[in-house]
Amino acid sequence: METMLAENIRRFRRERHLTQEQLSEVLSVTAGAVYKWEAGLSVPELGMIVELADFFDTSVDVLIGYEMKDNRLKETVKRLKEYRRIKDRTGLAEAEKALKKYPNAFEVVHECAVLYRAFGIESGDRGMYRRTLELLEQSLLLLPQNTDPEVSEQTIYGKMAGAYLGLGEEARAVELWKAHNAGGMFDHEIGRILATGEDAEKAVPYLSEALVSHTTALIQTVMGYTNVYFRQDDFASAEAVLRLGIGLLGGLKEENRTNYLDKITGVLLAVLAGAQFRSGRTDEARATLESAIDTAERFDRDPSYDVDDLRFVSHIEGASAHDDLGTTAMESLDKIVPSLEDGAFQMLWESVIRKGEKDDG
Repeated sequence: METMLAENIRRFRRERHLTQEQLSEVLSVTAGAVYKWEAGLSVPELGMIVELADFFDTSVDVLIGYEMKDNRLKETVKRLKEYRRIKDRTGLAEAEKALKKYPNAFEVVHECAVLYRAFGIESGDRGMYRRTLELLEQSLLLLPQNTDPEVSEQTIYGKMAGAYLGLGEEARAVELWKAHNAGGMFDHEIGRILATGEDAEKAVPYLSEALVSHTTALIQTVMGYTNVYFRQDDFASAEAVLRLGIGLLGGLKEENRTNYLDKITGVLLAVLAGAQFRSGRTDEARATLESAIDTAERFDRDPSYDVDDLRFVSHIEGASAHDDLGTTAMESLDKIVPSLEDGAFQMLWESVIRKGEKDDG
């Protein structure tokens, strides 16, 4: 327990313009005793602390400088999370105290496990990994208490696998990830570890599944951010996140080969044009719409919904892409432009379409 007793004795003494010798005379102790108190070399006995507080007209807790912590369960968990966030390893001692006070509270046990795991990853300390495993095993027994939707049996086993990996037990880590790979949530972890082994080819199916899954999540995330930014009239941010998505999807294309992401890219380009238009850059918006149409028409000439056509992806049995955007890429554009609810932009879209039809004629 840290206190500010030494500093406070010195501060209160100086505020009263007393020397160490003068204070020692008041308290009937030696000047050397006062010096040691203020230097932190010794601590006054309890009776003397009370006498000091009385002399300085303050309370004992103020003199000591100790602030009582809120040790209720929720506040304890919150404090443990903060130790992890700021990477303060004194939190490990706090964790052990919390475990003694709340040995059967899921929130405390699980958060302590996460804390040990975080510091274990950073330090490579095998003892921390072993403590992580102990606490995660305990948290599984307490799991019925859990109310956090982001924590489940699968996520706990996933953390356990990570701890085994930290201990150098790769086979055991992969075994755990495979056994609890609900919805392919650990495909990327399994693929990453298998790729370092002698038979790296075994990693490819897992990496392929992970790439497809994360690409789908990326598309949905980009569109989610875009909707938020449009509602906030923050079109610069909308443009930035759309360009991020378009760029990443472009990296999953084989040269001169159509894949499903062309259809999605066309849609993102159309929305990007909407952001440019709302930013007052009509000419750029027109050019981007023309690019969206070119992309959509290229897809419609040779449509592919097979995820195996994505770059880096190996064969995934029975896998194909599905969406509610429209049967064709051009139908998707016809659907997405009105959804931006901007009559002037709709007119720009129609003028670009008419120009394209005239040029084709």
